[in-house]
Amino acid sequence: MKWKLTGRYILSIVLVVILVVFINIFIMFALLIAQSLFNIPIFQGNETSPEDFTRQFEESINIVKNDVTITESGKKALIEKNAWIQILDENGKVIYSYRTPKGIMEKYTPADIVQMYKYQEIANTTVFVGGKTEKSIDYSYFIGIEDPSLNRYFISYDNRNIYQVVKVGGIVFIIDIFIALLIGYLFSKRLTQPLQTLINGIKRLANKDYAVHYEPKGVYKDVFHNVNFLSNQLTANEKERKKLEMMREDWIGNISHDIKTPLASIQGYAELIKDQDYQFPIEEIREYAGIIEQKSLYIKEVIEDLNLTTRLKNKALSLNKKTVNIVALLRNIVIDILNDPKYSNRNIVFHVKEEQIPAAIDEILFRRAINNLIYNAIVHNDENVQIEVIIEKKERTHLIIKDNGKGIEKKELDKIFDRYYRGTNTGDAHRGSGLGMAIAKDIIQEHKGELTISSEIGHGTTIDIKL
Repeated sequence: MKWKLTGRYILSIVLVVILVVFINIFIMFALLIAQSLFNIPIFQGNETSPEDFTRQFEESINIVKNDVTITESGKKALIEKNAWIQILDENGKVIYSYRTPKGIMEKYTPADIVQMYKYQEIANTTVFVGGKTEKSIDYSYFIGIEDPSLNRYFISYDNRNIYQVVKVGGIVFIIDIFIALLIGYLFSKRLTQPLQTLINGIKRLANKDYAVHYEPKGVYKDVFHNVNFLSNQLTANEKERKKLEMMREDWIGNISHDIKTPLASIQGYAELIKDQDYQFPIEEIREYAGIIEQKSLYIKEVIEDLNLTTRLKNKALSLNKKTVNIVALLRNIVIDILNDPKYSNRNIVFHVKEEQIPAAIDEILFRRAINNLIYNAIVHNDENVQIEVIIEKKERTHLIIKDNGKGIEKKELDKIFDRYYRGTNTGDAHRGSGLGMAIAKDIIQEHKGELTISSEIGHGTTIDIKL
């Protein structure tokens, strides 16, 4: 895998380089062809080249009966080019000149003509040669252009030397290829080796091996850092999942026991009533029927809790919101609890400063949440505990349920709203699914509210709901 990744990287670099070279060659040939066919000055300026100027200047030379002159447009062109001209007859004698510099020759031998054409005899002046035939007589002319940026060089070469240059260049080119491949290999190895490490780390994470940690360094420093962060998160999630799984298994065991106990009572009393060998008084039968009813209602509440928490967890519960006076609602909840014979001796104090505080809530679900929170304070504390229910209207509506009971330990306080969790203070008075606090929190959150809890051992617990 490692060599495969490195090889692909090198191959991609080589292919890109080759493609770029071929594209550049194609573009160069296309531009040269366009310049040749359409006379577009792509590789040169818009001005006429000195060679073309020299060749075309013959049209500005007038020869009438061996009398040689140049036209006015020709003179103007020479002035614009900062150039001079000498026109020679067939014997090399100057028969016409214009703007020639001082000291220039008036007669040229063939050797002088070659010397004049090939080399600069006058500083900053490059000489070009042209010719014109008039009535079978050949005339030659020099045009010297004074321009420091204009140069011409003549190169002589030997074909054998060119072959040697190509041969040596080919060897150098091959060496360059090997050097490029070596550098590309080292560079790609530096880039792909960390990638291979990252790929192996991701495979380990995918296989649930979360003991992955790398030193963040190099080009992929941020990637290594994120892989380490992901590893830590997955490790924490796995620990939480295992803890939740253990809690769920314990919860299933507890709730199975809680359901089996009333079912056993229902089955036992039903068998007694059904048994023809016993003749029970009507009062006793009614007592047994009342116990069966009570146990059945308990099982029904547990099942309803299971259904409700599932719907809340899956966001499948739609709220039927109405604007109600939340003060009256909480007062009725407290009264209903105190009217229950089991809790009639409990000390529940209701505090309110305003009699009208409207709130848009689902009354049935909200009553369920508040009931769960108050019952939690009742069943987890002694009978002499004082419970306060307070309503305050600030920037938001605050519902506070506080008691002066046993309090909750810090390690349990973090779990009290978790599903499947039952605190260590649970006693015989506590019966139910163990989902009451989780359901209460989910209902408050469905109302876009916030629920916070604080507690101190020996000083009680405070729950603050903000709507």
